[in-house]
Amino acid sequence: MASHGLTYDGCNFFRQRLVLSTLSGKRVKIKNIRSKDDDPGLRDFEASFIRLLDKVTNGSRIEINQTGTVLFYQPGLLHGGPIEHDCNMQRSIGYYLEALLMLAPFMKTSVKATLRGVTNDPSDPTVDMLKSTALPVMKQFGIDGEGFELKMANRIVEAARGVLNQFIPDIYIHTDHMKGPNSGKSPGFGLTLVAETLNGSFLSAEMASTPQGQGDPILPEDLGRSCAKLLLEEVYRGGCVDSSNQSLALLLMTLGQQDVSKVLLGPLSPYTIEFLRHIRDFFQIMFKIEVQKSSEDSRKGGDKILMTCVGVGYSNINKTIK
Repeated sequence: MASHGLTYDGCNFFRQRLVLSTLSGKRVKIKNIRSKDDDPGLRDFEASFIRLLDKVTNGSRIEINQTGTVLFYQPGLLHGGPIEHDCNMQRSIGYYLEALLMLAPFMKTSVKATLRGVTNDPSDPTVDMLKSTALPVMKQFGIDGEGFELKMANRIVEAARGVLNQFIPDIYIHTDHMKGPNSGKSPGFGLTLVAETLNGSFLSAEMASTPQGQGDPILPEDLGRSCAKLLLEEVYRGGCVDSSNQSLALLLMTLGQQDVSKVLLGPLSPYTIEFLRHIRDFFQIMFKIEVQKSSEDSRKGGDKILMTCVGVGYSNINKTIK
């Protein structure tokens, strides 16, 4: 590793690299950001994410070259406190909030963030999903957070029930219907489903309607059925954490006490595999990975993966500064 910190190529896994840089205190340089594109450099949503990092830290040094194809980031100290941020409309609030949840436990003072923007897009978790699954994961690690209320719409509900009631009778789906200007800048509909296991784990799936003018429109009934099947897929994959929260759990294990931590997961997502590589880069931590084959009984779900590591004993240096 070079003395000036870590260097990466390209825009992939942009948030992972900046979040882990902030937590480890290691400088990072990201070059060749879309350098071969007709429109090279950082996108507006990535620049907005950098501004958010700047708001929750003190003394960060950020340098971007003229074309936006090279970023140098020297992290400051996480200070938290009240912040307001207008999230860029290219990505939903979940894109920003997901990273903020990873940083929030390690700030000098509790962060009170007001994020404004669109509530869902096809590629990022909604606030509802993070409230229902990420916060319980954090509570398992002794980190408590205030919840959000989960609400949603009727034609979708009946279609989702049609699939899920074949397996379990007690299903509760809340609806929240807004008209006109109250629906914000992203009119449409979406559904977040959460399954709670007997031992208190939460598995989730969600879908949102296609934004107007972007691809084929989707019927609410089809969305409800498809989302219910996605949830069943998560249940089949199994593990203590669903695929969208694997990296959060592995990060908290990495930063935990200098003791052995174990978590049982379903198959690792490509995003999680890259996250493990970055954890090795920034914290020199490698996980032991053991595949546990599923039994012949298909009701037990698919193969599971037992992840084991010894934490770095991360101390929140930001807390000690008066």
